[in-house]
Amino acid sequence: MGFTSEEVQVIHTGPRPQTTSPPGTLSGDAVKRSMDSSGETAKAVDIYRDTWVRFLGYANEVGEAFRALVPVSFVWGSYAVATAYVTADAVDKGKKAAAAHGDNPGKTARVAVAVVDTFVWQALASVIIPGFTINRVCAASLLVLGKTTKWPLPVRKWTTTVIGLSTIPFIITPIDRSVDFLLDSSLRKVYNEGKKHD
Repeated sequence: MGFTSEEVQVIHTGPRPQTTSPPGTLSGDAVKRSMDSSGETAKAVDIYRDTWVRFLGYANEVGEAFRALVPVSFVWGSYAVATAYVTADAVDKGKKAAAAHGDNPGKTARVAVAVVDTFVWQALASVIIPGFTINRVCAASLLVLGKTTKWPLPVRKWTTTVIGLSTIPFIITPIDRSVDFLLDSSLRKVYNEGKKHD
């Protein structure tokens, strides 16, 4: 069963709010809306996107930034937290897709798309790519500081950690948009291919 871009948008939201969404990306605009007491339309709160819970998606990036200062078990623990967040968000989107489609035909496929799309997007945009990026930024900065300064090792390690933490806000949007483009160019085409054969 295939899905339109709008249907895929309904089933996915990222962990990080975007003020604007590039064409073809999944935005909070696709979230169900309801009327509040004043009669105005209000966006439903997505706990994994609109609350403090979304910061759990940053756990592995913070762990990578502190890698030079903490035991490796701490870093792996930060990945466990981020992976739990990703999994919980995917399950939540699957439950919402199931509720939205009731007993309609194709419900199972739509739920599967919701879970897979959310899990793959979150795994790439929240865990794999940012973790690798922060790891490499920190490793490179520690190497450069070692070759270009005479600072003591603890100072170089703390400086590397600060550089890693400071990098996080700058990589979020480019990574999110890159993952949207990647999925729009690959996996999401598979969802839409099935529609042509129905």
